[in-house]
Amino acid sequence: MTDSITIKPKQARNKKYMLVGYGRMNTLGWFEHHETDIPRMPCRVVVKTNRGLEMGHIVGQSCPYRDGQFKLGPGQLKKYFDDSEVDLVVEEAGKFIRYATADDISEEHHLRKIAEEELRCCRGFVKELGMQMKIVDAEHIFGGERLIFYFMSDGRVDFRDLVKKVARERQTRIEMRQIGSRDEAKLLGDVESCGQECCCIRFLKALKPVNMRMAKMQKATLDPSKISGYCGRLKCCLRYEDQTYTELKRNLPKRNSIVRTKQGRGRVLDAQILTQLVVIEQEDGTKIVVPLDELETTSSTGAERNQRDETQNDEGWDDKESEKQ
Repeated sequence: MTDSITIKPKQARNKKYMLVGYGRMNTLGWFEHHETDIPRMPCRVVVKTNRGLEMGHIVGQSCPYRDGQFKLGPGQLKKYFDDSEVDLVVEEAGKFIRYATADDISEEHHLRKIAEEELRCCRGFVKELGMQMKIVDAEHIFGGERLIFYFMSDGRVDFRDLVKKVARERQTRIEMRQIGSRDEAKLLGDVESCGQECCCIRFLKALKPVNMRMAKMQKATLDPSKISGYCGRLKCCLRYEDQTYTELKRNLPKRNSIVRTKQGRGRVLDAQILTQLVVIEQEDGTKIVVPLDELETTSSTGAERNQRDETQNDEGWDDKESEKQ
């Protein structure tokens, strides 16, 4: 009895997993395997998921496997994504079947051509039924177990009749999956205005929201045509430097606050986030540019703030008083 208890944890610890990106959406998942050596070059594999047999590619050759085990465990990988501010959970997705052969890759190309025909067929049925939906792409699972259609729609769609028609035509299980504009770019995107392939295709695993505040803080042009990506939404790259901009801005004094410099006291008119320079209007009306580290005081509290406010009013530095004048 004691032996059986000690053996089970060892078996659990001895399980080996490889990190694989699979499917049309390049989903990440852990796959159990029994291989001793993992190639360090890009490698295609055949895996078994809950959808059936699928083709994928091994992730992390730059972080070599040790005795067939991925160096970063699930906890470490989660911490990596958390540190990168990406809400992504990589779960156990199935089992490794084999390394892809030339026949497997040839079959994959064949299925892609079939998927194009199935896509045209489905779009024809959508037009025939007068449905308010856009069929974006089709994915034929490698094992032939099912056919997945990705579609876009403004609301919920009753596609039961469509599924029956396609299933009757193609003699396979049909799955309909609704996606958004960012997912559409991930499926169909090409080269962006920067000259690189869309980030969502190249490396982004989770698409986090991007807002106009990020563009304003980085003083990017607010012309929608220039800051929007293939998906028609704000470019994901606006988010990359947002944390740095936010931290740098936090160090700067607020506008109209009173600061002390080597030249005397002044009021903050503006500040540059990247250069950390502050534009100050002195008491005599002259404007100077001072580095942040040369400011003697940038804030005050309590009685000191009240005294400062009274001084501002006496000397005509209060914004409301100046507006009345």
